[in-house]
This record gives sequence, C-alpha cells and structure tokens, in this order.
Amino acid sequence: MALILNIETATTVCSVSLAKDGKLLSLKEQNGDYSHAENLTLFIEDVLKQAQIKLSKVDAIAVSKGPGSYTGLRIGVSTAKGLCYSLDKPLIAINTLQQMALSQQPATNNQQPVLLCPMLDARRMEVYCAVYDLNGKEVKETSAEIIDEHSFADILKTNKVIFFGDGSAKCKEIVSKNSNAIFIDDVVPSAKNMIELSEQAYNAKQFEDVAYFEPFYLKDFVAGKKKGE
Repeated sequence: MALILNIETATTVCSVSLAKDGKLLSLKEQNGDYSHAENLTLFIEDVLKQAQIKLSKVDAIAVSKGPGSYTGLRIGVSTAKGLCYSLDKPLIAINTLQQMALSQQPATNNQQPVLLCPMLDARRMEVYCAVYDLNGKEVKETSAEIIDEHSFADILKTNKVIFFGDGSAKCKEIVSKNSNAIFIDDVVPSAKNMIELSEQAYNAKQFEDVAYFEPFYLKDFVAGKKKGE
C-alpha cells in the first residue's frame, strides 16, 4: 500500500504516472523525439499537480531500468536517483520489456499456449526482446537478438506468439509467414504499465541501492558519427 511515482524514458516515450495502492491517480506522457531532458521534470510536476499531492508525500520512486535507449535510460535513472537522494525515498527498478508484456496479457480460450514477446528496436536487424507467458512469467530472458529466418522458430512450433513493440517491425516480414506469429502495432512502454509491478516490488521491499544502481543497458553505448565524419 503505497504512493509511487513511476518514470518511463527507455524509448522515445517520456511518461510519468502517479499511483496509490496500485491504482492510477494521474498520467502525463508524450511519444516523439528524445526530449526527455526538457520534459521529464515538467511531467513530474504535472502529475503531482493533477493529483494535488506534494512530492514529499511520495513513498517511493520507480524507474524503467531498460533495456532501451542509452540516453533515455540515463536521463530517467539519474532523475529518479536524484529524487530518491533528496527525499530519502527508496528506488524501485522495473524491466521495460516486462511492463510492456503486462500491458498485453489478453484473455484467450485457445487450447494452444500463447506467449508474449515485447521487442524494442536496437541497431540494424537487432532487437531487445524477452518472452513471457500470460501470467507474466519469463520464458526467455531479456537479450539482444539479431533477427533472421530462424528467429523464434523453436517456440513458434508449439506456441502462438504475440510480437509487439517498435522492434517487432523488423521481424514482421520474416516471421509473420509462420501462422503462429501474431503482430500488434503501436505498442510502446508507458509509466501506467509500471504501476502493478512497482506496487508489488514496494510491498516485497525490493529496492535498489541508490548509490550504485545503473540502468540495464544490455549493450555498451556506441556513439554515432556525425555526418561528414
């Protein structure tokens, strides 16, 4: 039972939610370019104002830990850690792919097992992905995968798999030939999907060490070259 501020900046989405006892109180989000540095603190102020709650009353800060954009994750985590330091509040870290999977758990009467595969765009034909069952249990751990004609062939033999997230477009033409592959468009991470997981973590006292916590980058940062270099 807690009042938790949730921060999501792992992709082009900048999203902040405030929840009490696992129920959404307010939400502010925008999907576009990487303007998190300019928007994040303003969004935090907005959700607190909408709910008419002071920041000092928050019990914990939850942040989407990745995988995802290096810059986006760094901004979100540094902001969350700064708030935790200044307010002396615990820090909760939520796997970005897990909260995406939680948002897409459909009811199904199909006799064949259904799995959920959230995907985030990496470079070229690579994606960050994981596979979950409908109860949110991890079936295939988070990894960076290069998509080819053999991708997910093993699990597609015996399961219907729902692919979604901005990385799923990369494998749609390749994998969609399999009748067990289902694709859902326009699914992005959101702070509202963190609420259930952050509430569970708070009740279980699953907190991070604010001093040493780092985002789950999954891959080392590689700076892109400027044009003309």
